[in-house]
Amino acid sequence: MEALPLRGVTVVALEQAVAAPFATRQLADLGARVIKIERPGAGDFARGYDETVRGMSSHFVWLNRGKESVVLDVKDPAGRAALHRIVDRADVLVQNLAPGAAERLGLIPGELRSRNPRLITCGISGYGDAGPYRAKKAYDLLVQCEAGVLSVTGTPEEPAKVGISVADIAAGMYAYSGILTALYERERTGRGTDLSVAMLEALGEWMGYPYYYAAYGGTPPGRTGAEHATIAPYGPHRTGDGHQVFIGLQNEREWAALCEHVLRRPELARDERFARNSLRVEHRAELTALIEDAFADATTDEAVRRLDEAGIANARLRSMEEFAGHPQLAARDRWRQVGSPVGPLNALLPPVTVAGREPRMGAVPALGEHTAAVLAEFGEP
Repeated sequence: MEALPLRGVTVVALEQAVAAPFATRQLADLGARVIKIERPGAGDFARGYDETVRGMSSHFVWLNRGKESVVLDVKDPAGRAALHRIVDRADVLVQNLAPGAAERLGLIPGELRSRNPRLITCGISGYGDAGPYRAKKAYDLLVQCEAGVLSVTGTPEEPAKVGISVADIAAGMYAYSGILTALYERERTGRGTDLSVAMLEALGEWMGYPYYYAAYGGTPPGRTGAEHATIAPYGPHRTGDGHQVFIGLQNEREWAALCEHVLRRPELARDERFARNSLRVEHRAELTALIEDAFADATTDEAVRRLDEAGIANARLRSMEEFAGHPQLAARDRWRQVGSPVGPLNALLPPVTVAGREPRMGAVPALGEHTAAVLAEFGEP
């Protein structure tokens, strides 16, 4: 098996919660050595979010495999000096500390690179390092609000947050890709660089479609629950056994196929109410009633079979238990086990599959598990 691409790269992570840990965990999966600096006592506060994974936090288990946990009191001069000794020999520094905290610790990118010219620094913040929101606290729900996500998510009566931490995940993904780009650039220039990622701007990028729809169409997309605000049919439809099947159409060819082979009413393809997508959206309630009437005598399995045979995209509404047992993931052998202080735990392989190469699925560390070894390695020069 080939060596992992980031073998030999050392990452120092002053991180907490989701955004930065998500970025650095992916670097660890690719072979980087990630030294996670944690506070004395509680460590990364995500360790205390819940106790659902045999006493460990579900967020922490998800985001921190393959890292070395080092407990340092970075507010103490000795702890801060140890941190700087580690950073001076690192390739990458990632932090998502509160605004101004990195500077108070002396982690100023230009000064760090004066001692370690190849160092890549990456700061993740809620709203960026300038502007009126610079010092404002930023948690995932709050950034979702500021980015307009809740204006397009939920029902007409009630906005809803996305059920996972999309602002954090977006920022983490851009930090990850930015660091990979900086490592590639360093191969040519020999020098590191400074990166910054704002959660608002990362999630704002993902809001491109509703922005353009509203800015140039005159009205924003509505909140339509599990349906698509601007495409129909695209969403849930009840079947005869009381469950739901989700349908997604993209073009007029698929609409005609749905009418002929699934609804068994080919004349609907020529119905003036449904002649193009915008009209189908306008008459969504009538269209949904017609589809559900066609499925009234079908189980969900039968409805899925008819949709598959007609080449119509569809999905079942799965619970988390059903996702864990998803036949597609099982068929593709996507589950592995990783070590942890509470024993082996299941984990999905990273979504990018590289032929002939298995990612490093390292253990989830106990708080301070690697402190002694790392401090001995990076002792006084």
